[in-house]
Amino acid sequence: MTYDRRKFLKTGGLLASSFAIGGLACNDETKPADGNGADTTGKDTTATAVATGQPLTSFGLQLYSLRDDLPKDPKGILKQVSAFGYKQVEGFEGPKGIYWGMTNTDFKKYMDDLGMELVSTHCNIEKDFEKKAAEAGAIGMKYLISPYIGAQKTVDDYKKYADKFNKLGDICKKNGLRFAYHNHGYTFEALDGQMPQDILMQNTNPETVDFEMDIFWVVTPGADPVAWLKKYPNRFRLCHVKDRMKTAPPKEGDASCDLGTGSIDFPTVLKVAKDNGMQYYIVEQEKYEGSTPIKSVETDAAYMKNLQI
Repeated sequence: MTYDRRKFLKTGGLLASSFAIGGLACNDETKPADGNGADTTGKDTTATAVATGQPLTSFGLQLYSLRDDLPKDPKGILKQVSAFGYKQVEGFEGPKGIYWGMTNTDFKKYMDDLGMELVSTHCNIEKDFEKKAAEAGAIGMKYLISPYIGAQKTVDDYKKYADKFNKLGDICKKNGLRFAYHNHGYTFEALDGQMPQDILMQNTNPETVDFEMDIFWVVTPGADPVAWLKKYPNRFRLCHVKDRMKTAPPKEGDASCDLGTGSIDFPTVLKVAKDNGMQYYIVEQEKYEGSTPIKSVETDAAYMKNLQI
């Protein structure tokens, strides 16, 4: 049975049907970014056609890419991921939890044995967050990340989430790590003349809250990742390196593909990312036409090893 992302987001408690965070103070809203119509997303790239620069010293994998394989044999799959050349992983709350049936310390030991590091995880921010922060901090994880909040109805709703993120950032700081929000396309579509991504970024504390740019989800609604990276230097500290099918209709969300076969110009985007404070480059793929998840993850690793920025 395939692992359903929508079900995961719902069981993660992250769909915004209501708030329990009333009485929140936020800053005044500011002007939206000019983030549409970028040339940087439409250039042809392949695994051998990359920009001249320096190779990445390390890159990671969002384990959701292997959501159907991991539950069958977590340790075996993680060993394969390591063999492909990934040095970092980003987790998610799967059917066996963040640590796949292991304790946090046992999971870290296994990662150490494989020469990999669990740098971050997507998690349900509405349940046991303080416990998750303590467990993550105890094993040296760098980030707890909100994967999804859903499209909000009003600007004030986004401001409430910004305030919530600040509070979660404070909890993370006490435990020696940081908090981040992972975008989807809805924060790059204007609401009442403002861009929700601006609202979140301008109303969160840079000392405790960062952002994970899912490049696919910036491009899909027509925004320009380069413009956003330059507008907010040192705020996007992680990114999802996820390619988009060249034949995908505008705004189609179910359109990821093997790296280098799609429409996103990663050498350009990731060079700008590096120059503006990006620290973690996390591969993610959710669709595998003509392939399998494990084969695509291997292909993606080969692309990343050849990439120069």
